[in-house]
Amino acid sequence: MMKKKSISSSKASLVLFLCQMISALDVPLDSKLLEELSQPPTITQQSPKDYIVDPRENIVIQCEAKGKPPPSFSWTRNGTHFDIDKDAQVTMKPNSGTLVINIMNGGKAEAYEGVYQCTARNERGAAISNNIVIRPSRSPLWTKEKLEPNQVREGDSLVLHCRPPVGLPPPIIFWMDNAFQRLPQSERVSQGLNGDLYFSNVQPEDTREDYICYARFNHTQTIQQKQPISVKVFSTKPVTERQPILLTPTGSTSTKVELRGNVLLLECIAAGLPTPVIRWIKEGGELPANRTFFENFKKTLKIIDVSEADSGNYKCIARNILGSAHHVISVTVKAAPYWITAPRNLVLSPGEDGTLICRANGNPKPNISWLANGVPIAIAPEDPSRKVDGDTIIFSHVQERSSAVYQCNASNEYGYLLANAFVNILAEPPRILTPANKLYQVIADSPALLDCAYFGSPKPEIEWFKGVKGSILRGNEYIFHDNGTLEIPVAQKDSAGTYTCVARNELGKIQNEVQLEVKDPTMIIKQPEYKVIQRYGQVSFECIIKHDSTLLPTVTWLKDNDELPDDERFLIGKDNLTIMNVTDKDDGTYTCIVNTTLDSVSASAVLTVVAAPPTPAIIYARPNPPFDLELTGQLERSVELSWIPGDENNSPITNFVIEYEDGLHEPGVWHYQTEVPGTQTTIQLKLSPYVNYSFRVIAVNEIGRSQPSEPSEQYLTKSANPDENPSNVQGIGSEPDNLVITWESLKGFQSNGPGLQYKVSWRQKDVDDEWTSVIVANVSKYIVSGTPTFVPYEIKVQALNDLGYAPEPSEVIGHSGEDLPMVAPGNVQVHVINSTLAKVHWDPVPLKTVRGHLQGYKVYYWKVQSLSRRSKRHVEKKILTFRGNKTFGMLPGLEPYSSYKLNVRVVNGKGEGPASPDKVFKTPEGVPSSPSFLKITNPTLNSLTLEWGLPTHPNGVLTSYILKFQPINNTHELGPLVEIRIPANESSLILKNLNYSTRYKFYFNAQTSVGSGSQITEEAVTIMDEAGILRPAVGAGKGYSETLFATSPVMHTVRPTFYKVQPLYPRIRNVTTAAAETYANISWEYEGPDHVNFYVEYGVAGSKEDWKKEIVNGSRSFFVLKGLTPGTAYKVRVGAEGLSGFRSSEDVFETGPAMASRQVDIATQGWFIGLMCAVALLILILLIVCFIRRNKGGKYPVKEKEDAHADPEIQPMKEDDGTFGEYSDAEDHKPLKKGSRTPSDRTVKKEDSDDSLVDYGEGVNGQFNEDGSFIGQYSGKKEKEPAEGNESSEAPSPVNAMNSFV
Repeated sequence: MMKKKSISSSKASLVLFLCQMISALDVPLDSKLLEELSQPPTITQQSPKDYIVDPRENIVIQCEAKGKPPPSFSWTRNGTHFDIDKDAQVTMKPNSGTLVINIMNGGKAEAYEGVYQCTARNERGAAISNNIVIRPSRSPLWTKEKLEPNQVREGDSLVLHCRPPVGLPPPIIFWMDNAFQRLPQSERVSQGLNGDLYFSNVQPEDTREDYICYARFNHTQTIQQKQPISVKVFSTKPVTERQPILLTPTGSTSTKVELRGNVLLLECIAAGLPTPVIRWIKEGGELPANRTFFENFKKTLKIIDVSEADSGNYKCIARNILGSAHHVISVTVKAAPYWITAPRNLVLSPGEDGTLICRANGNPKPNISWLANGVPIAIAPEDPSRKVDGDTIIFSHVQERSSAVYQCNASNEYGYLLANAFVNILAEPPRILTPANKLYQVIADSPALLDCAYFGSPKPEIEWFKGVKGSILRGNEYIFHDNGTLEIPVAQKDSAGTYTCVARNELGKIQNEVQLEVKDPTMIIKQPEYKVIQRYGQVSFECIIKHDSTLLPTVTWLKDNDELPDDERFLIGKDNLTIMNVTDKDDGTYTCIVNTTLDSVSASAVLTVVAAPPTPAIIYARPNPPFDLELTGQLERSVELSWIPGDENNSPITNFVIEYEDGLHEPGVWHYQTEVPGTQTTIQLKLSPYVNYSFRVIAVNEIGRSQPSEPSEQYLTKSANPDENPSNVQGIGSEPDNLVITWESLKGFQSNGPGLQYKVSWRQKDVDDEWTSVIVANVSKYIVSGTPTFVPYEIKVQALNDLGYAPEPSEVIGHSGEDLPMVAPGNVQVHVINSTLAKVHWDPVPLKTVRGHLQGYKVYYWKVQSLSRRSKRHVEKKILTFRGNKTFGMLPGLEPYSSYKLNVRVVNGKGEGPASPDKVFKTPEGVPSSPSFLKITNPTLNSLTLEWGLPTHPNGVLTSYILKFQPINNTHELGPLVEIRIPANESSLILKNLNYSTRYKFYFNAQTSVGSGSQITEEAVTIMDEAGILRPAVGAGKGYSETLFATSPVMHTVRPTFYKVQPLYPRIRNVTTAAAETYANISWEYEGPDHVNFYVEYGVAGSKEDWKKEIVNGSRSFFVLKGLTPGTAYKVRVGAEGLSGFRSSEDVFETGPAMASRQVDIATQGWFIGLMCAVALLILILLIVCFIRRNKGGKYPVKEKEDAHADPEIQPMKEDDGTFGEYSDAEDHKPLKKGSRTPSDRTVKKEDSDDSLVDYGEGVNGQFNEDGSFIGQYSGKKEKEPAEGNESSEAPSPVNAMNSFV
């Protein structure tokens, strides 16, 4: 390896040396030198390889060459010597190898068809041209044929064949009519690549008799015409629509071979009605951006400049509303030979070494062969200094007789390349071409370039001396260029003097002297200043200069960058400009420009003309922009920028910001360069190669930033090798057999020169293999095909441009493409930790079977069945991914008491490997979920019926249910908690011996052997005792009546015969309304999650007004709507906050008519208390009168009055006469409806009480608590036979209202 590296380094040095030699010979030399130097022939001009000529004109076959001495020329035809002297029609131009074959004076072009090759020869070698194939163009006539008219049914497809005659080159086809007008084409009608005219479907307007195909032969400038074709379209109704079929190409697949660099044309034309639309895709990839075009209404896919990467399957799809058809074209891109490294001319000195390198690529790989002076090198005269090694010829210790011209031929089945490269052995002493004693003049502090153009073989070494007896110049203050030029980056006054250039090689030495004078810079020491002048006044601008005494300056004044007006008021003095009688039009910018033969300086000032003297005032503002930007001391990597600050506007300038524009790569975009303190007006800027710099300066003070200055002059730095290589180099395979190398391209200014390219190199890691390299441009990706699966590669990407390579790049490690893993993890074990958690273990797979980057393992697990239900369900697999090389993991979220299966798979970047065998495991029992529902029905005075559903997730075998309940009073205080255990096989329960008109809260949950599950809660109310017989027992308000509980069973289970339908959660149902005159009680049932906040929406029924919304406090299942209009129909619905769209269905209710009195608690009203006091006083007076009269022996008919009227408590109240009662029957003396009143003895029969509660619990007005809660919301209602007499609605009496308190 070390030996190879040494040889490579030697070759690189040699190539660099040879390039320098070639560069020197390419420099324009004087005519005397050109006459003296010998050079082998070089072909400078030749005809194309495939040369099609006009048979009517003379044939000119070009062959021009240069050399010293001038070369002689000879020709071969079809591989044998072509003696032009024997053919009177053929002549050769003087001092040229160009042949002229006289066709216009009797010659025939066909007689001169063949393969021609030119040879240019002098005493130093022979150069040969390409094989030039001469063929005369042909434009034959159309063969006569009888064309039958085409009769086509409307909607059918049609193809009109052109079939032009075979010409050379092929003709251009187009269709026209008799009037020489091109036939219109569209998606329906179009011309194919073969010239045929295709109709996807014909229409009646397609009927015509002049479809004419024309063939134009460009070489002969002739047009041939086919006989007109007639088309007649006949209509049939209805026209049948048809799905697409392809007219061309036929079949489902086809192939296409195209050469690299050519244009790829693929075509699909389809028939169908409606007209199909064509779409193109590339299977397994994208159509190349910026190189893909669609033509002929997307029927033709055009890809320009194709490469091997464009090979693949291209699919065209024709589609209309009835279906589609498609065709796949398999494209293979081959390549004629193309140069990777073409051989270059070598100029060597006797005894030196050198190489000729000829490298080409193609598909298939081209064969490389060498010729010497036009003769195959195997039979050419031997040269001991020459050794052929494949594509390289190595020269060692050459002699002058080794001069020759070598030809490299690279060929494959698709073409060939031929390149001439001479090896010229010269022995020439040094010569200096720069005139002697040439005078150079520069300004101080600017660079000085002293030329020393030279030539010699071997290449001379150049040395510079200062003065006649000075020492050799060295050090950083000088730059020595390869072309001999001496550069003094910053010339000072002491740099002036005589400089001597010495060129020497082994054949001699020569020197030349040049003179350098350093001049003082021209400066404006008194610049013109900003002036404000009153109209009709006089103003003067000064411009006092200082310059080198040997330079003659000229001073020019400008106004607004233009010449001064031709006006006698402008007086130009030696050091000033005076303007007399100033007017408004004199306002502007005045510039003083000082020019010498070596430099130029300028200064400007603004003149403002005003009507009156300005009022002094201190105005603080942003600074004016700097001006007069100047670039000096231009070097390859630096320049000095100077400027003049603008007006500070009363706020000192704190700093200057310098920006630059790259006019070559990013014109119009300004970038931050640096900044300097406000006291500094010059700066040395570092530059990059191959950038067209412009600079501008922005001044900054405490107020803000000024406007940018005008840009400086542009400065284009010299090109250089790239300084850096692309970053972020990566190698990641996209397929198992490739390696995709990507990188971040260099920015424009990083290229350092034109012709930016990238040398992409790769080799397999840990394998003794050579680097493989390819040079690409304008891309940031290269795909290496045919690689082994997932192997490491060493990769490097090196930038290069026309001047050379960047530094050697660092290597990165990439991998070729991954493939799916081969084996599954083994020894899978599961350890169940608890009812919801398990731990799984497995053995890792061998890394070599992963075939990619190990990303981790995936565990697939799924529930097979619940052990409690023994019924399988839809399998929903869950996946857990464990990153890295882990061999265990936890499986959370398992369902208790269930059977599970799992398997494990290894994962890489390509995907998943095979699954391990399924492993079965079971989870133990857990606590159950809450019962699916809890419903409380059939409320009576002292009982409630509870019904419930099984838990959605039993999580084991249920052992029992636990019911807990407690009463709630009107102040929301909880009573004692009672607990009941219920067998697991029960689904309902009747609770007896409860208190009437009492709200209870229930807590219900299920149990397994593990423990209790989560509970479900519900509230319910027993029916109110309207008859007033059941008085609260001792401890009322605390829940159960303890006395009754001790003597009668509390729990009684029943098995009602009904079908339970499990509700869909969440939902609100059974919305019930009980309306009064101006308010209504809304109640509902809710099934779903706990802790939901409800709202009630209502509005007038049939109205389009927006719903009104009331928020329910807490999670109660009832609400009182107040402020309603009497006698009005309302719509109502209930919703839940936070659940979008979760609302009940609408319910409609109607408020009662306007009443004479309000349904309020009259026992607390002032007027009622006063009325009771007045009645008591009247009774007292009446009793006193009765007692007095009785004592007097008189009678008072109280008994009769009592017999004539019922008990006052049960009489309807009348507001107008002050008696008790709200309503009166039409017949006052009819008996009251059964159960509508409580008898005066305060007793009631059981059946009467039951009827009263059941029948009237949901009357028009219902019964309300003080807080508005509806007592009868859980009461049932059944039909009852009407009682005798008219029925009337009835509001609660004051006594009943008071009885509603619990």
